[in-house]
Amino acid sequence: MTKKKEIHGIKHIKKPSNSKRKKGVERLKVIPLGGLEEVGRNMMIYEYKRKILIVDVGFGFPGENNPGIDYVIPNTKYLEKRKKDIVGVLFTHGHLDHVGAFPYVLKKIYRKGLKIAASPVTKKIILGRQEEFRDQPKIKIREVKDGSKLKAGPFKVEFFKQNHNIPGNLGMFIETPIGNIVTTSDFKFDKNPLNDEPTDFKKLKKIGKKGVHLLCCDSTGAEEEGHSLSEREIKKNLKKIIKKAKGRVIVSTFSSLLNRIQQVINISKQLNRKVCVQGYSMRTKLDFAKNLGYIQAKKNRFINAKQAQELPDDQVTILCTGTQGESNAALSRIASGRDRNIKFKEKDTVILSSSVVPGNETLVQALKDKILKQGVKVYHYEMMDIHASGHGKQEELKKFIKLMNPKFFMPIHGQISMLYANAELAKEAGVKEKNIIVAENGNIINIGKNQYGIAKKKVPADSVLVDGLGVGDVGKIVLRDRHSLAEDGMFVLIITVDKKTGKIIKSPDIISRGFVYLKESKDLLRDTRQKARKIVREIMDNGGNINWNNVKSEIRKRIGQSLYSRTKRRPMVLPVIIEV
Repeated sequence: MTKKKEIHGIKHIKKPSNSKRKKGVERLKVIPLGGLEEVGRNMMIYEYKRKILIVDVGFGFPGENNPGIDYVIPNTKYLEKRKKDIVGVLFTHGHLDHVGAFPYVLKKIYRKGLKIAASPVTKKIILGRQEEFRDQPKIKIREVKDGSKLKAGPFKVEFFKQNHNIPGNLGMFIETPIGNIVTTSDFKFDKNPLNDEPTDFKKLKKIGKKGVHLLCCDSTGAEEEGHSLSEREIKKNLKKIIKKAKGRVIVSTFSSLLNRIQQVINISKQLNRKVCVQGYSMRTKLDFAKNLGYIQAKKNRFINAKQAQELPDDQVTILCTGTQGESNAALSRIASGRDRNIKFKEKDTVILSSSVVPGNETLVQALKDKILKQGVKVYHYEMMDIHASGHGKQEELKKFIKLMNPKFFMPIHGQISMLYANAELAKEAGVKEKNIIVAENGNIINIGKNQYGIAKKKVPADSVLVDGLGVGDVGKIVLRDRHSLAEDGMFVLIITVDKKTGKIIKSPDIISRGFVYLKESKDLLRDTRQKARKIVREIMDNGGNINWNNVKSEIRKRIGQSLYSRTKRRPMVLPVIIEV
């Protein structure tokens, strides 16, 4: 297992005091709206003289504290009233933590003539997602590649290729009046990449010699010692497992890991296996990748689920998503028996060819346990090298920092510990400690020629929650109610009263979900019904006009107290008054 470097000396890397901006002295503003203190939800703003350049608009996956939430996306309030100031939206690559939030925020930040740029494969992913959302503005995306240049307001941008685990991955060299910025995509140095060219170190040296005022650098692998694995090493191990398998092989990975998908297809061809693609996301990504020429495979290599059932098991490879334990992903549906066409067999082999996204550990463990209980072999990246991270580790990061030789350094893309680990690497690579900026989402970092400051006031950068078609309509109160329901359930009291007299016509009906089993709680239910009738009678005896909202509030309060005293649980009490 990869060793993690112990972090020393980071605690004294401090943010400078908030210096007042001198009159007439312009600063470059750098504002992270996401991607710091977290893995995912990447979105950065670069602003000069009120002109704004955006790099990436990604989503993040919800943690265990966000029940029922599909995605978390950046808060764009800072941008919504300043559409006319946005000069460009640029994308580094097509992974959803860098492009996935774009359909949700496009209408909020779009203006006619807005420059949008991405590599061909990233463009296809973005436009493919746009088709899933109605009433979106029609957008034009300029295709860019290694060496492409564009001008957006005061920013001059040159794109440069970086290795990752998806084609069309680009870093950016951004010229500004304050100084040159280099912002990395997710990247690694792979001497022998599959379906890609290795890193052009000569070009990186040239960029560094131009003078880099600020380097914003990927931090995801900053806690891992050494050098990341090559995809060629992964291919050897995948082939070894698939060759050894006696039955079907189910390979689960991210649908955007096109290089890994190509490996699985090639190995299956070599071992006389047909490939059955399961899951909407995997099928759609594979289709457009084939159309663009990023996936090479003949049509007869693929079969559907029905055909897979007719072939001998040792001639079938099933390719699907679901390595993060997502409940609706293909692998989870198969594991839980919800897939109509594919059920696990004892001789099956499952390969989880991805690492676990931080925060998903519990979900992934539950998925592995569920599969293993069905007598199926499971291989994952902690057992052997069947996944190569697309993120450079410590030696690669230090090398990149030395090549850029920046005056200021800002770690991005990562949890707090990753940011601080990357800051330590920058110190080791020769960046002055006073010029290292460890920031938070929402910080306004003012970069000058010789110093920087962080404004006391932050811009809104809290997570906006996406639940189904709802964007931002699930807030703290709704989440609190969901947690309450999950922890102690709900208790519904249905009370039927005479409309004229206000008297209870019949004994209250009770519905309990996730609180108590009604058939085994007769005493509790009897006492609760009596208490509810007593509460209504007391209010009726006081005379005057009856406010049923007040009645429900009193029932909720007193019944809740009573239930807690009897059970030490706090279910959500929902009184319903029916007048007849």
